[in-house]
Amino acid sequence: MNNILLSVKNVSNRYVSRRLGLFGKKEIKPVLKNVNFEIEAGKILGLTGKSGCGKTTLANCILGLIDYEGEILVSGKEAKNHDVQIVFQEPGSSLNPRKKIGWLIEEPLVIRKAGRARERRLKVDKMLLRVGLDPSYKTRNVSELSGGQKQRVCIARALILEPKLLIADEAISSLDVSAGAQILNLFGKLNRSSGLGILFISHNTGAVEYLCDNVLVMENGRLV
Repeated sequence: MNNILLSVKNVSNRYVSRRLGLFGKKEIKPVLKNVNFEIEAGKILGLTGKSGCGKTTLANCILGLIDYEGEILVSGKEAKNHDVQIVFQEPGSSLNPRKKIGWLIEEPLVIRKAGRARERRLKVDKMLLRVGLDPSYKTRNVSELSGGQKQRVCIARALILEPKLLIADEAISSLDVSAGAQILNLFGKLNRSSGLGILFISHNTGAVEYLCDNVLVMENGRLV
């Protein structure tokens, strides 16, 4: 059990909507149906499946953003809000265009009041290097960066709180082939260098097979 980073047991989720206006009959649609799996510490698990099969809903359950039935544990305990971080599909929409790159990466530390200003800035420099960007990037604007560079910033921002698990939800689907391959290699490097556990969600089966230690397939809210 000590080697299990993420444990998902009997997780289900339902979407409740109303038909014919506010006072209409409730309609309950199951999204996730008794999902069970584990991620070992230091491993990359791939999750693939068609759009609408429940992959992102599962990610939101793991992040604690939506309610679910069942049990989700990180390192044997209920996850704290910084234990799991996510990198999304569209890096540009995740970054405030009015702020400099350094501020964007440092912001999670400021919110959590983690360390003094100088310590935070040094950590930002180290994190930029870790994701393959020079520390000089901290003075740049979002508009100056390519799609791949923006995604590297998003990864740095996600990792600045030192999460136990990183979820990459279609993190290369908006990038061109070259940039996507570089981000895949970055995930692999982060995993090998620090043992970062990763849940890699993608409909790109080639990318999943290239990067991941094991692969799960989801269909209609179930693992098949």
